[in-house]
Amino acid sequence: MTIKIGIPVSLTGQFSLQGRQTLAGIQAWAADVNRSGGLRIGQYASPVAILWRDDASRAANARDITARLIDDDHAGIIIGPYSAALTRAAAQAAQARRRLLWNQGGASPALYRQGNPWIVGILTPADQYLSGLLPAVREIRPAASTLAIIRAAVGEFPRAIAAGVQQSAHELGFRIILSRQFNPQTLDHEFAQIIREICQSPPDVLVIAGRFQQDLRLAELLAQSAPRITAVAVIAAGVDAFRERLGENAENFIGPSQWEPAAHPQPAKDYYGPSAAQVQESLRRAGYPAADYPTAQAYAAGVIIQRCAQESGSRQDAALRQAAATLNFTTFYGQFRIDPAGRPNAKPALLTQWRNHRKTIIWPPQYRQQTLTGPWR
Repeated sequence: MTIKIGIPVSLTGQFSLQGRQTLAGIQAWAADVNRSGGLRIGQYASPVAILWRDDASRAANARDITARLIDDDHAGIIIGPYSAALTRAAAQAAQARRRLLWNQGGASPALYRQGNPWIVGILTPADQYLSGLLPAVREIRPAASTLAIIRAAVGEFPRAIAAGVQQSAHELGFRIILSRQFNPQTLDHEFAQIIREICQSPPDVLVIAGRFQQDLRLAELLAQSAPRITAVAVIAAGVDAFRERLGENAENFIGPSQWEPAAHPQPAKDYYGPSAAQVQESLRRAGYPAADYPTAQAYAAGVIIQRCAQESGSRQDAALRQAAATLNFTTFYGQFRIDPAGRPNAKPALLTQWRNHRKTIIWPPQYRQQTLTGPWR
């Protein structure tokens, strides 16, 4: 009997890039599972089928699609969409039906503060995305002490990014000399004014966190002005589309990443699933020769579900949730362990920096390929 796995995906709208990557990742995992004989639960193995619908990057659609996947399509396993807002909506629909949602795409820590027992997180929460930024800066410039944060005014994700950076700044004695918010309708001349303010009093470190297209535009304007700053972190800089848009101007921008091929853990006693090289080969077969982390984290969600099903000997949500709560193991994606609320608490976020058209890992130290390069310009 085929196990149906349902997921709302953003194939259109503002999250369409990440949505397509998400779908490719989970489909590649499903193809690998079926190629190996199916998802093994106890003594039996069953083929899996991915059921998906386009949520058009809208929370209401993600909520409705999740409900339909459960009520109409009878999906046995539910995986959440990309983005914190969409994941929250999907989780509400799943919780109302006492169904478990595997959160592979919502990084907001607020998702785990709602008292929802029916959620398991895969990816590092957003308040940890830039936890290594200020320590990395201090390594190359011990006197660095000023910080600017430019972020979107709406959305859980940019708020969580800013909160994490502010906490790190407090701990390390950085002073925030500029803090600006912008709304989704911000125009170029308003962005230009923000860049002028930065240029008038350049901070040692600048953080930009907004929607993907807004991040790209602010980075373009900043590169044209080229203020002398030690380090510039832009959330969008963690994916290849950033370099494709900025070209040579992408050099030295820093971006967070949930996963990079060079950071894969070595197989050990607690290792489960395919190696990083095997996953990359599967993604190449699926048409993604250079997979960004949204593709990898979707594939990882499948591997983690697979391990929990084998541990519990069941595909019932309550048994899978119990298995997830007790397991502590490593996959190609990193260590998996959750706290009682379902929040992942073992895998660090990576910091990457663009150099010579390639991302290089600069943090954490155990995965570092090179130290941070500064000044930014």
